Amino acid sequence: MKAARLENYALLGDGQATALVATNGSIDWLCWPAFESEPCMVALLGDASNGYWRIAPDEPMLRVTRRYIAASLVLETTMHTASGVIELTDCLAWGETPARLMRSVRCVSGRVALTSELSIRFDHGLRKPWLRLVDRRIAALDGSRVLWFDAPSVPVCDAGIVRNAIELSAGDERGFVLTCSCSYDPPPVAADVRASLDVTLQRWAHWSARLDLEGRRYAEPIRQSLSVLRGLTNRLTGGIAAAATSSLPERIGGDLNWDYRYCWLRDASFTMLALAGTGLRPEAQAWRDWLLRALAGDPARTQTIYTTDGHSHIGEWECAWLRGYESSRPVRFGNAAVAQSQHDIYGEMIDALFVSRCHDLPPDDDIWLLERELIEHVRRVWTRPDNGLWESRDEPRHHTLSKVMAWLALDRGITSATRFGHDAPIDAWQRDADAIRHSVSTHGFHRGANAFTQAYGSDRIDASLLLLPMRGFLPADDPRIVATVDAIERHLMHDGLVFRYLDEHGARPEGAFIACSCWLAQVMQMQGREDEARALFERVLSIRNDLGLIAEEFDTERKRQCGNFPQVLSHVALINTACFFDDAEHSLHAL
Repeated sequence: MKAARLENYALLGDGQATALVATNGSIDWLCWPAFESEPCMVALLGDASNGYWRIAPDEPMLRVTRRYIAASLVLETTMHTASGVIELTDCLAWGETPARLMRSVRCVSGRVALTSELSIRFDHGLRKPWLRLVDRRIAALDGSRVLWFDAPSVPVCDAGIVRNAIELSAGDERGFVLTCSCSYDPPPVAADVRASLDVTLQRWAHWSARLDLEGRRYAEPIRQSLSVLRGLTNRLTGGIAAAATSSLPERIGGDLNWDYRYCWLRDASFTMLALAGTGLRPEAQAWRDWLLRALAGDPARTQTIYTTDGHSHIGEWECAWLRGYESSRPVRFGNAAVAQSQHDIYGEMIDALFVSRCHDLPPDDDIWLLERELIEHVRRVWTRPDNGLWESRDEPRHHTLSKVMAWLALDRGITSATRFGHDAPIDAWQRDADAIRHSVSTHGFHRGANAFTQAYGSDRIDASLLLLPMRGFLPADDPRIVATVDAIERHLMHDGLVFRYLDEHGARPEGAFIACSCWLAQVMQMQGREDEARALFERVLSIRNDLGLIAEEFDTERKRQCGNFPQVLSHVALINTACFFDDAEHSLHAL
Protein backbone atom coordinates (compact mmCIF):
# COMPACT_ATOMS: atom_id res chain seq x y z
CA MET A 1 0.00 0.00 0.00
CA LYS A 2 1.41 3.36 -1.08
CA ALA A 3 0.23 6.72 0.21
CA ALA A 4 -1.61 8.85 -2.33
CA ARG A 5 -0.46 12.15 -3.77
CA LEU A 6 -1.36 14.95 -1.40
CA GLU A 7 -3.89 16.33 -3.88
CA ASN A 8 -5.88 13.12 -3.48
CA TYR A 9 -6.47 13.66 0.24
CA ALA A 10 -9.35 15.42 1.96
CA LEU A 11 -9.28 16.91 5.45
CA LEU A 12 -11.66 15.89 8.21
CA GLY A 13 -11.67 18.01 11.36
CA ASP A 14 -13.73 18.55 14.50
CA GLY A 15 -11.89 21.44 16.11
CA GLN A 16 -9.65 19.14 18.14
CA ALA A 17 -8.37 16.41 15.84
CA THR A 18 -7.84 15.76 12.14
CA ALA A 19 -7.85 12.93 9.63
CA LEU A 20 -6.91 12.63 5.95
CA VAL A 21 -9.05 10.56 3.56
CA ALA A 22 -7.84 9.52 0.10
CA THR A 23 -10.03 9.24 -2.99
CA ASN A 24 -9.91 5.44 -2.67
CA GLY A 25 -11.81 5.65 0.65
CA SER A 26 -8.77 5.08 2.85
CA ILE A 27 -8.12 7.12 5.99
CA ASP A 28 -4.32 7.12 6.11
CA TRP A 29 -3.81 9.69 8.89
CA LEU A 30 -5.67 10.10 12.17
CA CYS A 31 -4.37 11.89 15.27
CA TRP A 32 -6.68 11.38 18.24
CA PRO A 33 -8.00 12.88 20.46
CA ALA A 34 -5.98 16.07 19.78
CA PHE A 35 -4.09 17.61 16.86
CA GLU A 36 -0.78 16.84 18.57
CA SER A 37 -1.73 13.32 19.71
CA GLU A 38 0.22 10.36 18.42
CA PRO A 39 -1.41 9.10 15.22
CA CYS A 40 -3.23 5.79 15.44
CA MET A 41 -3.45 5.57 11.64
CA VAL A 42 -0.24 6.62 9.95
CA ALA A 43 -0.04 4.77 6.63
CA LEU A 44 0.56 8.24 5.18
CA LEU A 45 4.10 8.16 6.56
CA GLY A 46 4.61 4.41 6.36
CA ASP A 47 2.55 1.64 4.82
CA ALA A 48 -0.51 -0.49 5.53
CA SER A 49 1.18 -2.03 8.57
CA ASN A 50 1.12 1.38 10.28
CA GLY A 51 -2.66 1.81 10.36
CA TYR A 52 -5.50 2.85 8.06
CA TRP A 53 -9.26 2.48 7.56
CA ARG A 54 -10.55 1.83 4.08
CA ILE A 55 -14.16 1.51 2.94
CA ALA A 56 -14.46 0.76 -0.77
CA PRO A 57 -16.24 -1.43 -3.33
CA ASP A 58 -14.81 -4.89 -3.87
CA GLU A 59 -14.66 -4.38 -7.63
CA PRO A 60 -12.58 -1.72 -9.40
CA MET A 61 -13.79 1.84 -9.28
CA LEU A 62 -14.40 3.32 -12.73
CA ARG A 63 -14.77 6.90 -11.56
CA VAL A 64 -14.58 8.81 -8.28
CA THR A 65 -15.92 12.27 -7.50
CA ARG A 66 -16.07 14.03 -4.16
CA ARG A 67 -17.17 17.23 -2.49
CA TYR A 68 -17.57 18.83 0.89
CA ILE A 69 -21.26 19.11 1.75
CA ALA A 70 -22.10 22.83 1.88
CA ALA A 71 -19.44 24.91 3.68
CA SER A 72 -18.21 22.10 5.93
CA LEU A 73 -15.56 19.43 6.33
CA VAL A 74 -18.16 16.69 5.91
CA LEU A 75 -16.87 14.75 2.91
CA GLU A 76 -19.02 12.97 0.34
CA THR A 77 -17.18 10.62 -2.04
CA THR A 78 -19.10 9.05 -4.93
CA MET A 79 -17.63 5.78 -6.25
CA HIS A 80 -18.79 4.38 -9.59
CA THR A 81 -18.36 0.67 -10.40
CA ALA A 82 -19.68 -1.65 -13.10
CA SER A 83 -22.32 -2.93 -10.64
CA GLY A 84 -23.54 0.37 -9.27
CA VAL A 85 -22.75 3.62 -7.48
CA ILE A 86 -22.17 4.27 -3.77
CA GLU A 87 -21.79 7.46 -1.73
CA LEU A 88 -19.39 7.43 1.21
CA THR A 89 -19.91 10.24 3.73
CA ASP A 90 -17.12 10.88 6.24
CA CYS A 91 -16.74 13.29 9.12
CA LEU A 92 -15.28 13.84 12.54
CA ALA A 93 -18.44 14.64 14.49
CA TRP A 94 -18.33 18.29 15.57
CA GLY A 95 -18.61 18.99 19.28
CA GLU A 96 -19.32 15.44 20.45
CA THR A 97 -17.92 13.87 23.60
CA PRO A 98 -16.45 11.34 23.31
CA ALA A 99 -14.94 12.09 19.90
CA ARG A 100 -16.33 10.07 17.00
CA LEU A 101 -15.27 9.35 13.44
CA MET A 102 -18.40 8.68 11.37
CA ARG A 103 -18.57 6.88 8.02
CA SER A 104 -21.88 6.29 6.24
CA VAL A 105 -22.19 4.44 2.95
CA ARG A 106 -25.30 4.59 0.74
CA CYS A 107 -26.03 2.74 -2.48
CA VAL A 108 -27.22 5.22 -5.11
CA SER A 109 -27.89 2.69 -7.87
CA GLY A 110 -27.35 -0.98 -8.70
CA ARG A 111 -26.08 -3.53 -6.19
CA VAL A 112 -22.59 -3.12 -4.76
CA ALA A 113 -20.47 -5.36 -2.54
CA LEU A 114 -18.00 -3.49 -0.38
CA THR A 115 -15.58 -4.03 2.47
CA SER A 116 -14.56 -1.98 5.48
CA GLU A 117 -10.98 -2.76 6.50
CA LEU A 118 -9.81 -1.19 9.77
CA SER A 119 -6.22 -1.38 10.99
CA ILE A 120 -5.52 0.56 14.20
CA ARG A 121 -1.89 0.98 15.22
CA PHE A 122 -1.05 2.86 18.40
CA ASP A 123 2.29 4.46 19.31
CA HIS A 124 2.83 6.20 15.95
CA GLY A 125 1.94 3.13 13.91
CA LEU A 126 4.08 0.68 15.88
CA ARG A 127 1.79 -1.36 18.14
CA LYS A 128 -1.21 -3.51 17.36
CA PRO A 129 -4.02 -3.07 19.87
CA TRP A 130 -5.67 -5.85 21.81
CA LEU A 131 -8.86 -6.48 19.85
CA ARG A 132 -11.86 -7.67 21.86
CA LEU A 133 -15.37 -8.47 20.67
CA VAL A 134 -17.78 -7.00 23.25
CA ASP A 135 -21.52 -7.26 22.50
CA ARG A 136 -21.03 -7.16 18.73
CA ARG A 137 -18.62 -4.23 19.09
CA ILE A 138 -14.86 -4.21 18.71
CA ALA A 139 -12.76 -2.66 21.47
CA ALA A 140 -9.20 -1.84 20.37
CA LEU A 141 -7.23 -1.45 23.61
CA ASP A 142 -3.77 -0.12 24.36
CA GLY A 143 -3.14 0.77 27.99
CA SER A 144 -5.42 3.63 28.98
CA ARG A 145 -6.72 4.11 25.45
CA VAL A 146 -9.51 2.32 23.67
CA LEU A 147 -11.19 2.85 20.33
CA TRP A 148 -14.69 1.40 20.04
CA PHE A 149 -15.78 0.23 16.60
CA ASP A 150 -19.45 -0.11 15.68
CA ALA A 151 -20.39 -1.68 12.35
CA PRO A 152 -23.61 -2.89 10.66
CA SER A 153 -22.43 -6.51 10.84
CA VAL A 154 -20.30 -8.50 13.26
CA PRO A 155 -16.67 -7.85 12.28
CA VAL A 156 -14.06 -10.50 11.53
CA CYS A 157 -10.65 -9.94 13.12
CA ASP A 158 -7.55 -11.35 11.45
CA ALA A 159 -3.91 -10.44 12.16
CA GLY A 160 -4.91 -7.20 13.82
CA ILE A 161 -7.22 -6.11 10.99
CA VAL A 162 -10.98 -5.71 11.47
CA ARG A 163 -13.06 -6.51 8.37
CA ASN A 164 -16.73 -6.07 7.54
CA ALA A 165 -18.15 -7.24 4.23
CA ILE A 166 -21.58 -5.96 3.23
CA GLU A 167 -23.71 -5.76 0.11
CA LEU A 168 -26.02 -2.84 -0.63
CA SER A 169 -28.87 -2.34 -3.07
CA ALA A 170 -30.17 1.02 -4.30
CA GLY A 171 -31.45 3.05 -1.34
CA ASP A 172 -29.65 1.00 1.34
CA GLU A 173 -27.52 2.90 3.84
CA ARG A 174 -25.19 1.60 6.55
CA GLY A 175 -23.11 3.38 9.15
CA PHE A 176 -19.71 2.77 10.78
CA VAL A 177 -18.46 4.58 13.88
CA LEU A 178 -15.08 4.74 15.59
CA THR A 179 -15.20 6.28 19.08
CA CYS A 180 -12.18 7.50 21.05
CA SER A 181 -12.41 6.76 24.77
CA CYS A 182 -10.50 5.72 27.88
CA SER A 183 -10.20 2.04 28.72
CA TYR A 184 -11.23 2.64 32.34
CA ASP A 185 -14.48 4.43 31.37
CA PRO A 186 -17.75 2.62 30.67
CA PRO A 187 -18.27 1.75 27.00
CA PRO A 188 -19.76 4.73 25.13
CA VAL A 189 -23.27 4.48 23.78
CA ALA A 190 -23.31 3.48 20.12
CA ALA A 191 -24.02 6.56 18.01
CA ASP A 192 -26.76 7.06 15.45
CA VAL A 193 -24.60 7.80 12.40
CA ARG A 194 -27.21 9.66 10.36
CA ALA A 195 -28.31 11.76 13.34
CA SER A 196 -24.70 12.67 14.20
CA LEU A 197 -23.98 13.61 10.60
CA ASP A 198 -27.03 15.86 10.54
CA VAL A 199 -26.03 17.58 13.79
CA THR A 200 -22.51 18.15 12.50
CA LEU A 201 -23.86 19.65 9.27
CA GLN A 202 -26.15 21.93 11.28
CA ARG A 203 -23.22 23.19 13.34
CA TRP A 204 -21.22 23.89 10.20
CA ALA A 205 -24.23 25.68 8.67
CA HIS A 206 -24.56 27.95 11.73
CA TRP A 207 -20.88 28.83 11.40
CA SER A 208 -20.93 29.49 7.66
CA ALA A 209 -23.98 31.75 8.03
CA ARG A 210 -21.75 34.19 9.96
CA LEU A 211 -19.25 34.60 7.11
CA ASP A 212 -19.19 38.09 5.64
CA LEU A 213 -18.25 37.39 2.01
CA GLU A 214 -20.95 39.27 0.15
CA GLY A 215 -19.63 40.88 -3.03
CA ARG A 216 -16.25 39.19 -2.81
CA ARG A 217 -14.91 38.06 -6.16
CA TYR A 218 -13.16 35.06 -4.66
CA ALA A 219 -15.88 34.17 -2.15
CA GLU A 220 -15.76 30.41 -2.75
CA PRO A 221 -11.96 29.98 -2.37
CA ILE A 222 -12.14 32.16 0.75
CA ARG A 223 -14.97 30.05 2.18
CA GLN A 224 -13.08 26.82 1.49
CA SER A 225 -9.95 28.17 3.16
CA LEU A 226 -11.90 29.39 6.18
CA SER A 227 -13.35 25.89 6.57
CA VAL A 228 -9.79 24.54 6.74
CA LEU A 229 -8.90 27.21 9.28
CA ARG A 230 -11.91 26.25 11.39
CA GLY A 231 -11.06 22.56 11.23
CA LEU A 232 -7.55 23.29 12.50
CA THR A 233 -8.68 25.63 15.29
CA ASN A 234 -8.97 24.15 18.76
CA ARG A 235 -12.63 24.86 19.47
CA LEU A 236 -12.01 24.86 23.23
CA THR A 237 -9.02 27.22 23.36
CA GLY A 238 -8.89 29.18 20.10
CA GLY A 239 -5.34 27.99 19.35
CA ILE A 240 -4.68 27.15 15.69
CA ALA A 241 -2.56 24.25 14.43
CA ALA A 242 -0.28 25.25 11.54
CA ALA A 243 -1.17 22.07 9.63
CA ALA A 244 -2.88 18.73 10.05
CA THR A 245 0.25 16.67 9.53
CA SER A 246 3.83 15.95 10.47
CA SER A 247 6.84 15.17 8.30
CA LEU A 248 5.33 15.53 4.85
CA PRO A 249 8.46 16.48 2.89
CA GLU A 250 9.19 19.90 1.44
CA ARG A 251 11.09 17.97 -1.21
CA ILE A 252 10.12 14.40 -2.13
CA GLY A 253 12.89 12.09 -0.93
CA GLY A 254 14.49 14.85 1.14
CA ASP A 255 15.00 15.42 4.86
CA LEU A 256 13.15 18.74 5.29
CA ASN A 257 10.37 16.99 7.17
CA TRP A 258 8.90 18.80 10.17
CA ASP A 259 5.98 18.50 12.56
CA TYR A 260 3.48 21.32 11.94
CA ARG A 261 0.66 20.24 14.25
CA TYR A 262 1.46 23.04 16.69
CA CYS A 263 0.56 26.69 17.06
CA TRP A 264 3.07 29.23 15.70
CA LEU A 265 3.12 32.79 17.02
CA ARG A 266 4.68 34.01 13.75
CA ASP A 267 1.32 33.56 11.97
CA ALA A 268 -0.54 35.68 14.53
CA SER A 269 -1.38 38.93 12.75
CA PHE A 270 -2.13 37.45 9.31
CA THR A 271 -4.47 34.95 10.96
CA MET A 272 -6.15 37.71 12.97
CA LEU A 273 -6.70 39.68 9.77
CA ALA A 274 -8.18 36.66 7.97
CA LEU A 275 -10.65 35.98 10.79
CA ALA A 276 -11.68 39.52 11.65
CA GLY A 277 -11.85 40.57 8.01
CA THR A 278 -14.37 37.88 7.05
CA GLY A 279 -16.88 38.33 9.85
CA LEU A 280 -15.56 35.72 12.28
CA ARG A 281 -15.28 38.01 15.29
CA PRO A 282 -15.79 35.31 17.98
CA GLU A 283 -13.00 33.25 16.41
CA ALA A 284 -10.78 36.34 16.15
CA GLN A 285 -11.38 37.11 19.82
CA ALA A 286 -10.67 33.48 20.80
CA TRP A 287 -7.41 33.66 18.84
CA ARG A 288 -6.47 36.94 20.52
CA ASP A 289 -7.23 35.52 23.95
CA TRP A 290 -5.16 32.42 23.18
CA LEU A 291 -2.24 34.67 22.20
CA LEU A 292 -2.56 36.60 25.45
CA ARG A 293 -2.47 33.42 27.50
CA ALA A 294 0.62 32.27 25.59
CA LEU A 295 2.32 35.60 26.31
CA ALA A 296 1.48 35.65 30.01
CA GLY A 297 4.49 35.94 32.28
CA ASP A 298 8.03 36.88 31.33
CA PRO A 299 8.33 38.04 27.67
CA ALA A 300 11.87 36.71 27.61
CA ARG A 301 10.48 33.20 28.03
CA THR A 302 7.97 33.48 25.19
CA GLN A 303 8.29 30.52 22.85
CA THR A 304 7.80 30.43 19.10
CA ILE A 305 5.57 27.33 19.26
CA TYR A 306 2.96 25.92 21.63
CA THR A 307 0.40 23.15 21.54
CA THR A 308 -3.06 24.40 20.63
CA ASP A 309 -4.11 24.13 24.26
CA GLY A 310 -1.15 26.29 25.27
CA HIS A 311 1.34 23.74 26.58
CA SER A 312 4.99 24.64 26.12
CA HIS A 313 6.86 21.33 26.37
CA ILE A 314 7.44 20.15 22.80
CA GLY A 315 10.36 17.82 22.21
CA GLU A 316 11.54 16.63 18.79
CA TRP A 317 12.43 13.02 17.98
CA GLU A 318 12.87 10.81 14.93
CA CYS A 319 10.62 7.81 14.33
CA ALA A 320 12.86 5.04 13.02
CA TRP A 321 10.13 2.54 12.16
CA LEU A 322 8.26 4.78 9.70
CA ARG A 323 9.77 4.84 6.22
CA GLY A 324 8.47 8.31 5.44
CA TYR A 325 6.15 9.67 2.79
CA GLU A 326 7.55 8.31 -0.49
CA SER A 327 10.71 7.32 1.43
CA SER A 328 11.36 10.85 2.70
CA ARG A 329 13.30 10.40 5.93
CA PRO A 330 13.58 11.08 8.76
CA VAL A 331 10.02 11.14 10.10
CA ARG A 332 9.96 13.65 12.94
CA PHE A 333 7.46 14.26 15.72
CA GLY A 334 7.70 17.36 17.88
CA ASN A 335 9.64 20.40 16.74
CA ALA A 336 13.00 21.64 18.02
CA ALA A 337 12.28 25.15 16.74
CA VAL A 338 10.46 25.61 20.05
CA ALA A 339 13.83 26.44 21.62
CA GLN A 340 14.93 28.95 18.98
CA SER A 341 15.19 32.71 19.28
CA GLN A 342 12.90 34.25 16.68
CA HIS A 343 12.62 37.95 17.34
CA ASP A 344 10.06 38.50 14.60
CA ILE A 345 7.35 36.94 16.79
CA TYR A 346 7.07 40.04 18.98
CA GLY A 347 6.18 42.24 16.04
CA GLU A 348 3.67 39.62 14.95
CA MET A 349 2.03 39.61 18.36
CA ILE A 350 1.86 43.38 18.71
CA ASP A 351 0.48 43.69 15.18
CA ALA A 352 -2.15 41.02 15.87
CA LEU A 353 -3.33 42.96 18.93
CA PHE A 354 -3.34 46.16 16.88
CA VAL A 355 -5.48 44.49 14.20
CA SER A 356 -7.87 43.27 16.90
CA ARG A 357 -8.28 46.86 18.14
CA CYS A 358 -8.89 48.15 14.63
CA HIS A 359 -11.69 45.58 14.25
CA ASP A 360 -13.26 46.68 17.56
CA LEU A 361 -12.77 43.46 19.47
CA PRO A 362 -13.78 43.89 23.13
CA PRO A 363 -11.01 45.76 24.98
CA ASP A 364 -9.11 44.45 27.96
CA ASP A 365 -7.27 46.96 30.15
CA ASP A 366 -4.61 44.42 31.02
CA ILE A 367 -3.70 43.88 27.36
CA TRP A 368 -1.93 47.21 27.02
CA LEU A 369 0.22 46.54 30.09
CA LEU A 370 1.28 43.25 28.52
CA GLU A 371 2.01 44.97 25.21
CA ARG A 372 4.22 47.52 26.93
CA GLU A 373 6.23 44.72 28.52
CA LEU A 374 6.63 43.08 25.12
CA ILE A 375 7.75 46.30 23.48
CA GLU A 376 10.27 46.95 26.23
CA HIS A 377 11.59 43.43 25.66
CA VAL A 378 11.90 44.19 21.93
CA ARG A 379 13.96 47.27 22.77
CA ARG A 380 16.34 45.05 24.71
CA VAL A 381 16.78 42.26 22.15
CA TRP A 382 16.45 43.73 18.66
CA THR A 383 20.21 44.16 18.28
CA ARG A 384 20.83 40.45 18.95
CA PRO A 385 21.02 37.74 16.26
CA ASP A 386 18.26 35.14 15.96
CA ASN A 387 17.18 32.11 13.91
CA GLY A 388 14.78 34.10 11.75
CA LEU A 389 11.36 33.58 10.23
CA TRP A 390 12.43 30.41 8.40
CA GLU A 391 13.75 28.81 11.59
CA SER A 392 17.28 28.22 10.39
CA ARG A 393 19.08 25.52 12.35
CA ASP A 394 22.43 27.17 11.66
CA GLU A 395 24.04 29.70 13.97
CA PRO A 396 21.87 32.75 14.76
CA ARG A 397 22.31 35.73 12.42
CA HIS A 398 21.10 39.29 12.12
CA HIS A 399 18.07 38.55 9.96
CA THR A 400 16.76 41.59 8.15
CA LEU A 401 13.10 40.71 8.59
CA SER A 402 13.55 40.18 12.33
CA LYS A 403 14.83 43.75 12.62
CA VAL A 404 11.89 45.02 10.56
CA MET A 405 9.45 43.15 12.79
CA ALA A 406 11.06 44.77 15.84
CA TRP A 407 10.41 48.11 14.15
CA LEU A 408 6.82 46.99 13.55
CA ALA A 409 6.34 46.25 17.26
CA LEU A 410 7.42 49.78 18.14
CA ASP A 411 5.49 51.39 15.30
CA ARG A 412 2.25 49.60 16.18
CA GLY A 413 2.80 50.40 19.84
CA ILE A 414 3.20 54.10 19.05
CA THR A 415 0.11 54.06 16.82
CA SER A 416 -1.97 52.24 19.43
CA ALA A 417 -0.89 54.66 22.15
CA THR A 418 -1.76 57.75 20.11
CA ARG A 419 -4.93 56.44 18.44
CA PHE A 420 -6.48 54.70 21.44
CA GLY A 421 -5.20 56.94 24.23
CA HIS A 422 -2.85 54.50 25.97
CA ASP A 423 -0.03 55.68 28.20
CA ALA A 424 3.43 55.04 26.71
CA PRO A 425 6.96 56.51 26.46
CA ILE A 426 6.31 57.46 22.84
CA ASP A 427 9.47 59.55 22.37
CA ALA A 428 11.73 56.73 23.54
CA TRP A 429 9.90 54.21 21.36
CA GLN A 430 10.18 56.51 18.35
CA ARG A 431 13.93 56.91 18.86
CA ASP A 432 14.37 53.14 18.86
CA ALA A 433 12.09 52.73 15.84
CA ASP A 434 14.20 55.28 13.97
CA ALA A 435 17.38 53.48 15.03
CA ILE A 436 16.05 50.17 13.69
CA ARG A 437 15.02 51.80 10.41
CA HIS A 438 18.52 53.24 10.05
CA SER A 439 20.12 49.87 10.87
CA VAL A 440 18.03 48.02 8.29
CA SER A 441 18.62 50.66 5.63
CA THR A 442 22.36 50.59 6.30
CA HIS A 443 23.00 46.87 6.80
CA GLY A 444 19.96 45.08 5.36
CA PHE A 445 20.29 46.45 1.83
CA HIS A 446 23.11 44.77 -0.09
CA ARG A 447 24.64 47.07 -2.69
CA GLY A 448 26.05 44.23 -4.76
CA ALA A 449 22.74 42.38 -4.90
CA ASN A 450 20.85 45.70 -5.20
CA ALA A 451 18.23 44.33 -2.85
CA PHE A 452 17.32 43.85 0.76
CA THR A 453 18.72 40.45 1.65
CA GLN A 454 18.10 37.65 4.12
CA ALA A 455 20.60 38.80 6.76
CA TYR A 456 23.10 41.55 7.39
CA GLY A 457 26.22 40.98 5.30
CA SER A 458 24.56 38.30 3.16
CA ASP A 459 23.77 38.58 -0.54
CA ARG A 460 21.06 35.89 -0.39
CA ILE A 461 17.75 36.99 -1.89
CA ASP A 462 14.83 36.04 0.35
CA ALA A 463 11.11 36.23 -0.41
CA SER A 464 10.32 37.11 3.21
CA LEU A 465 11.50 40.64 2.37
CA LEU A 466 8.22 41.06 0.48
CA LEU A 467 6.82 41.77 3.92
CA LEU A 468 8.67 45.10 4.14
CA PRO A 469 6.10 47.01 2.05
CA MET A 470 3.24 44.85 3.34
CA ARG A 471 4.12 45.80 6.93
CA GLY A 472 4.52 49.47 6.02
CA PHE A 473 8.27 49.65 6.62
CA LEU A 474 8.76 51.23 3.19
CA PRO A 475 6.31 52.10 0.42
CA ALA A 476 5.98 49.61 -2.41
CA ASP A 477 7.29 52.15 -4.91
CA ASP A 478 10.47 52.92 -2.95
CA PRO A 479 13.37 52.24 -5.36
CA ARG A 480 14.94 49.77 -2.92
CA ILE A 481 11.68 47.81 -2.67
CA VAL A 482 11.24 47.88 -6.44
CA ALA A 483 14.77 46.52 -6.83
CA THR A 484 14.19 43.85 -4.17
CA VAL A 485 10.96 42.70 -5.82
CA ASP A 486 12.75 42.58 -9.17
CA ALA A 487 15.51 40.42 -7.65
CA ILE A 488 12.93 38.06 -6.14
CA GLU A 489 11.17 37.70 -9.48
CA ARG A 490 14.46 37.05 -11.33
CA HIS A 491 16.02 34.65 -8.85
CA LEU A 492 13.20 33.01 -6.90
CA MET A 493 10.38 32.47 -9.40
CA HIS A 494 9.84 29.27 -11.38
CA ASP A 495 6.74 28.12 -13.21
CA GLY A 496 4.89 31.20 -12.04
CA LEU A 497 5.44 30.63 -8.31
CA VAL A 498 7.82 32.00 -5.68
CA PHE A 499 10.47 30.08 -3.73
CA ARG A 500 11.62 31.28 -0.31
CA TYR A 501 15.34 31.35 -1.15
CA LEU A 502 18.07 29.44 -2.95
CA ASP A 503 20.65 27.30 -1.17
CA GLU A 504 24.37 28.06 -1.07
CA HIS A 505 24.78 26.42 -4.49
CA GLY A 506 22.05 28.49 -6.11
CA ALA A 507 19.65 25.54 -6.26
CA ARG A 508 16.03 25.32 -5.10
CA PRO A 509 16.13 23.12 -1.95
CA GLU A 510 12.35 22.69 -1.69
CA GLY A 511 9.05 23.49 -3.36
CA ALA A 512 7.66 26.91 -4.18
CA PHE A 513 6.24 28.51 -1.04
CA ILE A 514 2.54 29.24 -1.42
CA ALA A 515 2.38 32.10 1.08
CA CYS A 516 5.32 33.89 -0.58
CA SER A 517 3.55 33.66 -3.94
CA CYS A 518 0.50 35.34 -2.39
CA TRP A 519 2.69 38.01 -0.80
CA LEU A 520 4.25 38.84 -4.17
CA ALA A 521 0.78 39.14 -5.69
CA GLN A 522 -0.14 41.68 -3.00
CA VAL A 523 3.04 43.70 -3.51
CA MET A 524 2.47 43.70 -7.28
CA GLN A 525 -1.01 45.08 -6.63
CA MET A 526 0.49 47.74 -4.35
CA GLN A 527 2.86 48.71 -7.16
CA GLY A 528 0.00 49.13 -9.62
CA ARG A 529 0.77 45.91 -11.51
CA GLU A 530 -2.82 44.68 -11.31
CA ASP A 531 -2.80 42.27 -14.25
CA GLU A 532 0.40 40.56 -13.11
CA ALA A 533 -0.90 40.37 -9.55
CA ARG A 534 -4.15 38.73 -10.64
CA ALA A 535 -2.33 36.28 -12.90
CA LEU A 536 -0.03 35.20 -10.07
CA PHE A 537 -2.94 34.76 -7.67
CA GLU A 538 -4.89 32.76 -10.24
CA ARG A 539 -1.81 30.55 -10.58
CA VAL A 540 -1.93 29.89 -6.83
CA LEU A 541 -5.64 29.06 -7.03
CA SER A 542 -4.98 26.63 -9.88
CA ILE A 543 -2.77 24.34 -7.80
CA ARG A 544 -5.35 23.71 -5.06
CA ASN A 545 -6.95 20.29 -5.17
CA ASP A 546 -10.56 19.66 -6.16
CA LEU A 547 -11.71 20.50 -2.61
CA GLY A 548 -9.78 23.76 -2.42
CA LEU A 549 -7.02 22.38 -0.17
CA ILE A 550 -3.43 23.46 -0.48
CA ALA A 551 -0.18 22.38 1.16
CA GLU A 552 2.76 24.46 2.32
CA GLU A 553 4.57 24.21 -1.01
CA PHE A 554 4.32 23.14 -4.65
CA ASP A 555 6.91 21.08 -6.53
CA THR A 556 7.20 22.92 -9.84
CA GLU A 557 9.22 20.09 -11.42
CA ARG A 558 6.90 17.21 -10.49
CA LYS A 559 3.76 19.39 -10.66
CA ARG A 560 2.44 18.34 -7.25
CA GLN A 561 1.83 19.72 -3.79
CA CYS A 562 4.43 19.07 -1.10
CA GLY A 563 5.05 19.91 2.53
CA ASN A 564 2.56 19.59 5.34
CA PHE A 565 -1.07 19.46 4.25
CA PRO A 566 -3.27 21.39 4.40
CA GLN A 567 -1.30 24.31 5.76
CA VAL A 568 -2.87 27.24 7.58
CA LEU A 569 -0.35 29.88 6.46
CA SER A 570 -1.03 29.02 2.81
CA HIS A 571 -4.78 29.26 3.33
CA VAL A 572 -4.51 32.44 5.41
CA ALA A 573 -2.34 34.04 2.70
CA LEU A 574 -4.93 33.03 0.11
CA ILE A 575 -7.76 34.56 2.17
CA ASN A 576 -5.92 37.81 2.81
CA THR A 577 -4.76 38.20 -0.78
CA ALA A 578 -8.26 37.63 -2.14
CA CYS A 579 -9.66 40.18 0.31
CA PHE A 580 -6.81 42.60 -0.46
CA PHE A 581 -7.70 42.59 -4.16
CA ASP A 582 -11.35 43.30 -3.40
CA ASP A 583 -10.51 46.07 -0.95
CA ALA A 584 -8.07 47.66 -3.42
CA GLU A 585 -10.73 47.55 -6.13
CA HIS A 586 -13.32 49.13 -3.83
CA SER A 587 -10.85 51.86 -2.86
CA LEU A 588 -10.20 52.59 -6.54
CA HIS A 589 -13.92 52.87 -7.29
CA ALA A 590 -14.33 55.24 -4.35
CA LEU A 591 -11.88 57.77 -5.83
